Amino acid sequence: MKVLYNNILPPKGFIAINLFGALFARNGTIISPRTINHESIHTAQMKEMLYVFFYLFYVAEWLIRLPWYKGQAYVNISFEREAYINMLNSNYLKERRRYAWLKYL
Repeated sequence: MKVLYNNILPPKGFIAINLFGALFARNGTIISPRTINHESIHTAQMKEMLYVFFYLFYVAEWLIRLPWYKGQAYVNISFEREAYINMLNSNYLKERRRYAWLKYL
């Protein structure tokens, strides 16, 4: 995964942001292998949803979960649940089935 270091993205308070398969990190940030794996899982999700639908679904699911989870809506999004649960498994992307995030809905 390509990591692009800069002074703009991600917003302060975040380690990295994955935009269309490119990982943006602030200058001086150390990106761990598990963060790379987490974001690589998101890239696989994006590809199978043709990128635009990933972002639309992500925001829609966050809005739906917001009333129930308040400050924890982000970590309860199905895409995030799949990525967090499997980010320590370095073989996950080799074993992963398409649309695996659906089981985390």
